[in-house]
Amino acid sequence: MKSLKTVFTALLLTCSAAAYSQKGTTMELWPKGATVVSPDTNDHAEITVYLPDAKRATGRAVVCCPGGGYTHLAMDHEGHQWATFFNNQGIAFIVLKYRMPHGNRLIPISDAEEAMKTVRRHAAEWHVNVNDVGIMGFSAGGHLASTIATHASGDAAPNFQILFYPVITMDLGFTHKGSHDNFLGSFTDGKKDQKELRRLEAEFSNELQVNRNTSRAFLALSDDDKAVPAANGFNYYQQLYKYDVPASIHIYPSGGHGWGYRESFPFHYNVIFELQAWLQSF
Repeated sequence: MKSLKTVFTALLLTCSAAAYSQKGTTMELWPKGATVVSPDTNDHAEITVYLPDAKRATGRAVVCCPGGGYTHLAMDHEGHQWATFFNNQGIAFIVLKYRMPHGNRLIPISDAEEAMKTVRRHAAEWHVNVNDVGIMGFSAGGHLASTIATHASGDAAPNFQILFYPVITMDLGFTHKGSHDNFLGSFTDGKKDQKELRRLEAEFSNELQVNRNTSRAFLALSDDDKAVPAANGFNYYQQLYKYDVPASIHIYPSGGHGWGYRESFPFHYNVIFELQAWLQSF
């Protein structure tokens, strides 16, 4: 029998430096113009599509939302570098470059919903099953992904969700304040009154929006995360459990925040194996 170390090594050789061994196709998300206009005319949304060999395609697809506090995007270790991992399992992988909200939550939400719809529109061409399209997100991208998982409907709604150290709540006691302010607008910017901000905080505290129709979930986070408290992911998991939504949560003892696909993360191998096992479970 192969030793665990041998298996880890083989998996590492298969999946490491994914972004640099895989070629993707980049396309504009809104070729005819976005439905929600951004104040930043230089910011545009696009997707990069990584498809597995057609003979290996399982029909599953994942739309990935990198993090960055809703100010920028960590496109590599929270995006492109995951492509080979998914493609090797016959899963199409689509990295979303979404636009920043600048206080208008509808900008990134509309981009994420359109990305989901785009995958389903190209289902036949990309060998995708329209009923097996998931969404994945990291940090603030995890907030965006969980927002789609709890708010979207129809062709924009995911069949499963994968969340890494996600911002979930907009409650100022537990949220990442930068993500909160950039997504909703701050209390001091003069654009929204306190009552409206409180309403929006509740609406986009996604642990409060879980119901029995919410899609199954995989969550991975670090106990020592100082940027986004682990309570975000744990409270979300508790609500999923409450509503009988299948969910798997993995809380690692160290690693901090923002590790993504970085092999320097002490539990990198664990994440890879546990996510792979979860994906094979349904």
